[in-house]
Amino acid sequence: MKREGEIRIPSGCAIAAVISKAGKMMTGEKIIKAMEPMHDRSNGLGGGFAAYGIYPDYKDFYAFHMFFDCRDTRKKCEAFLKEHFEIVKGEIIPTRKIPEITDEPIIWRYFVTPLKSVLADLQLDEKEFVARTVVKINTEMSGSYVFSSGKNMGTFKAVGFPEDVGKFYKLDEYEGYSWTAHGRYPTNTPGWWGGAHPFTLLDFSVVHNGEISSYDANRRFIEMFGYKCNLQTDTEVITYILDYLVRRQGLTLGEAASVIAAPFWSTIESKTDKYDKEKHKYLRTVFPNLLVTGPFSIVLGFEGGLMALNDRLKLRSMVVGEKDDKVFIASEEAAIRVMEPEAENIWSPAGGEPVIVKVKEGKF
Repeated sequence: MKREGEIRIPSGCAIAAVISKAGKMMTGEKIIKAMEPMHDRSNGLGGGFAAYGIYPDYKDFYAFHMFFDCRDTRKKCEAFLKEHFEIVKGEIIPTRKIPEITDEPIIWRYFVTPLKSVLADLQLDEKEFVARTVVKINTEMSGSYVFSSGKNMGTFKAVGFPEDVGKFYKLDEYEGYSWTAHGRYPTNTPGWWGGAHPFTLLDFSVVHNGEISSYDANRRFIEMFGYKCNLQTDTEVITYILDYLVRRQGLTLGEAASVIAAPFWSTIESKTDKYDKEKHKYLRTVFPNLLVTGPFSIVLGFEGGLMALNDRLKLRSMVVGEKDDKVFIASEEAAIRVMEPEAENIWSPAGGEPVIVKVKEGKF
């Protein structure tokens, strides 16, 4: 029997990301290869990618990527969509049959825009209406799941190792200015297609390495505002927290990071800048139930950028590197070196320190 120290025990899950600050387009080939040296961080029960800028011909429409358990379920859901949206295109998402990916559901995408008459009747802006529609389908329409719903972006995920998932979805044929990736090692929740990362809502996507010990408190709070956590994994709640804080409450990404990975009270008290001190006191006082505790490193994708964030104790690894106009993020430096062997300025962000990278205005 091998003893402790004689085997490698990975700290669960692999994450990676790349973004071009100049908005240059990249195929999914490099981000797929970046997951190969981190193969042992996942166990084949979930892999996925999010890509931004991949649908320029439909950039003004919400791209719904959906799983269906059967043809009748798809027909019923499509009829529901037609009552509330204009569907400009609906099609099967192209896949490549490979032996490593099995038991796939029916996988479709719809490019849609909310009907103005529906928005007028409900007196909602279109983003809020789309978010509510996603929650409604995932909660009430058994066998139907919207797993991506942003504009000019898409999530692609499955049960399998990430390298195989990338091949399955033909991601080498897509081009985007930003990519994120995840290899899953589930510990407390099942491995299934809807439970693979990234988790998305509108243009927000989250990949996560770690475990959320505050999940129940976070979930109870966020579900008071219409969100529903029904995809059987703790990571889902982070996506909804960020949507709530940034889109609905109007916080900056930095402020949202200070809620999720809030500084200790002693750290806040030691701040010498009065405004900074009062701001952090306010955020900790107003949003105490949205503090995410437990070990985590996450990458948030959004329209025009990425944010990487560790828990405040930095209990999970995350490394950042740069080269020319590109910024790379990964659980291990080896993954960055696969994407860019000449990467520079390799560094590890401190716990609770957000790394926010944005594409130059007008470049995506």
